[in-house]
Amino acid sequence: MTNILFDALLGQPREPAKAFLRMADGTEISYAAMQALTGKIAGALVALGVKPGDRVAVQVEKSPQALALYLATVRAGGVFLPLNTAYTAHEIAYFVGDAEPALVVCDPRTENEIAPIAKRAGAALKTLAGDGSGSLMALAEGQPEDFATVERTGSDLAAILYTSGTTGRSKGAMLSHDNLLSNTLTLVDEWRFTADDVLLHVLPIFHTHGLFVATNIVLAAGATAIFLPKFDADEVIRLLPASTAMMGVPTFYTRLLGRPDFNRDLVAHMRLFTSGSAPLLAETHVEFEDRTGHRILERYGMTETNMNTSNPYDGDRRAGTVGFPLPGVSIRIADPDTGKEVARGEIGSIEVKGPNVFQGYWRMPEKTASEFRTDGFFITGDLGKIDADGYLHIVGRAKDLIISGGYNIYPKEIELILDDLPGVVESAVIGVPHPDFGEGVVGVIVPEKGADITEAGVQEAIRDQLARFKQPKRVFFVDSLPRNTMGKVQKNLLRDEHTALFASDQKAG
Repeated sequence: MTNILFDALLGQPREPAKAFLRMADGTEISYAAMQALTGKIAGALVALGVKPGDRVAVQVEKSPQALALYLATVRAGGVFLPLNTAYTAHEIAYFVGDAEPALVVCDPRTENEIAPIAKRAGAALKTLAGDGSGSLMALAEGQPEDFATVERTGSDLAAILYTSGTTGRSKGAMLSHDNLLSNTLTLVDEWRFTADDVLLHVLPIFHTHGLFVATNIVLAAGATAIFLPKFDADEVIRLLPASTAMMGVPTFYTRLLGRPDFNRDLVAHMRLFTSGSAPLLAETHVEFEDRTGHRILERYGMTETNMNTSNPYDGDRRAGTVGFPLPGVSIRIADPDTGKEVARGEIGSIEVKGPNVFQGYWRMPEKTASEFRTDGFFITGDLGKIDADGYLHIVGRAKDLIISGGYNIYPKEIELILDDLPGVVESAVIGVPHPDFGEGVVGVIVPEKGADITEAGVQEAIRDQLARFKQPKRVFFVDSLPRNTMGKVQKNLLRDEHTALFASDQKAG
């Protein structure tokens, strides 16, 4: 029997005794041991009533056992549904009610909160702690290592990932075996991963980046992952000399650059640093290269599509861009309303087509239909442009587009100018309700410590760089921008907070 994804990742390890995971304390889990562990857990899942196609909802801390649970779910023919560890019981209730899983696995500390949710959904409930203990592993210990892997085809679902749901109802993106495997094999090739690589794995595993990119690549290449429960700058500095590659989000790299012991000698042997999940500031890109001699490789992906584009491994990795479409993936920039492709260099909706693109939204056929063009292109909701050399630039989310006085305003254009001002660490530009213009442009700036920067000074500095209608009507200063666990700025929270401030200013004026 063939299980497309599991067989390709762990079905027949090329070197069974080789370390798949290496923990911070130096202990290792071999490929053979991980395969055996997935057999035990898969047996436990079947004993709990999980059948092919059933969902397994999981909200647990990062651990080797949690990773094995993902692989075991796929091996047993189930559909893995990872949930952000920051979600509240109220949020979990929505996901479980929507997905109707056969099994819910949670941390022992949240069992009392999750138990009634699982019961309402008719799901079994087991626990798994960050140290690998819990009722799921207790059940798995009594199962044999030799499990008859369940047959799954390329079109069968392997996972459902829920979108962040910052606007409207969160949607479950259905990802097939082919979706995940095609992307994995492409990235192994594009990023030159081999069995000799050691990936420093510091990402969470409830999200595409840490689970389906980092983990799947290591398995497909037969490489080793140094497996940390979370990003810890001290541990990263200590373990970088034993690594060849690292995948991160911009926050990881800015924190490392804040360390005097993060230098060229420390990473001289490193082969690759990649960044994603949120935009990397151009100044971070430049500072990183100046400090280390390495140019971070930025790429572009989504919950619904895995990875779409990448800066080249060999070639110019351009700051502020996310590179070229991956092999087999088609990208176009279209008019959001008509779907007609726009001219090179013009801003429009980013649309993507390829084997990586998901199967649709769980139990939302109308929403699925509305997000695809008739020719099969998926409307990402991101706005971007393709420059003269073919590099893709992302300028923001369609929902973040500001329409003021009938003019379309792209926040990224303003943010780039604000970020270049002396004394500015970073900025976010949002639209808030305005009585005359529909929306008013508001700038939110994180200043450098001790910087002599004022609202009037900012407005004067950009006066000649932007058309009047693009200039922020108000500028607010904050200590930091709100971000989600993957480092993306949560503009919905900024809009909520600053709408009231802006409205009070209008009344006072």
